[in-house]
Amino acid sequence: MRLELDQVALGDGPGAPLPAVSVVADRRAPGFVAVETEGAPTLASLVAGGRMAPDRGRVTLDGSEDADAVRASFALVDTPTVAEPFSTLTVAQVTREELALAGHRADRASVAEFLDVVGLTEHRRTRLASLPTELRVRLLCELAMLRPGVEGLVLTSPERHGGDVAAWLGVVHDLARRGVVVLTVTGFAALATVRALPAPDLGEDEDDDAEAAPGEDEDTETAPGADSDTHFDARPDDDPAARPDDDTAAPTPGSSRS
Repeated sequence: MRLELDQVALGDGPGAPLPAVSVVADRRAPGFVAVETEGAPTLASLVAGGRMAPDRGRVTLDGSEDADAVRASFALVDTPTVAEPFSTLTVAQVTREELALAGHRADRASVAEFLDVVGLTEHRRTRLASLPTELRVRLLCELAMLRPGVEGLVLTSPERHGGDVAAWLGVVHDLARRGVVVLTVTGFAALATVRALPAPDLGEDEDDDAEAAPGEDEDTETAPGADSDTHFDARPDDDPAARPDDDTAAPTPGSSRS
């Protein structure tokens, strides 16, 4: 799967809301594009994710201009005003809400299972504002990948939360090694750091039509990094004894995933 932005822009002139940008993101070849000003990262993400049509240029998925296909295949991650959780929510609250929105069980046990799988159990009660950037990126990206039909991510401005660029970049590379198409919208300084870091070996690109390994069910949705026997049950929570997480979830801005 290949997502390409070819000279996409919104507006004209030096003060255009989104100056012309071009970038390609492919399996095991994450894309990075730099934009500045307060609103440009959100606009770039909306265009890249098929949520907004550019005034000029083309957004293609595997060579085809199909905004519906892009929108169905790509989730916006941590996009300001669109898909950015409240900073006061705890990791458990964000997880519970996203599991429910993705159609999975969202009881206490399911939240605990997910956090264990992604290595965030000890941060269960950590407020999102206090979570290190690389862990925030890990959490929100892994949750987004649980949504039905999602095969790629548009990650918005992870550098705005501070921390080491190399740390959150490592999360992007981990996702790419799993064949997730990741396009990161970032700033020029962070992009310069990305380009200065040694390029990791992300493995060879896999044929999208390759058959599953013997005994592997492609329809089984497994949690990232989990054993093949570990998966989240997408059935409604019909167990009257199941207790919800004791952290009361608040609505997440953009949780409707425009």
